[in-house]
Amino acid sequence: MTGSVDTIYARLKRLSSEANLPDVEESTSYGNPALKVGGKSFVAVKNNETIVLSISIDDKERLIEMAPDIYYQTPHYIGWPYMLLHAAMISDAELKERLISAWRFRAPKRFAASFQG
Repeated sequence: MTGSVDTIYARLKRLSSEANLPDVEESTSYGNPALKVGGKSFVAVKNNETIVLSISIDDKERLIEMAPDIYYQTPHYIGWPYMLLHAAMISDAELKERLISAWRFRAPKRFAASFQG
């Protein structure tokens, strides 16, 4: 099952709002719809099947091992703090957790310190 880019982006915005992530900016990253904090993208919609999430390399490798049906990378992303995920394969609850982690990973310290989520 695939969705449209707009549908996936709406889902990301809804889950970010439900997580009460502060200072989220709607923007683009490399021409794709993205959510940013402090001017830095923490999540973007790559296409109608794929989300790009900011994440530490250690966490990325762990998640890819744990759930390769959801999380993956292409050669372009090896060694970079970004991970691809299949939008249709991840639950809202898990995606919300990943959004919170990605937001914390990219947020300026002054924002992250005030977030209680």
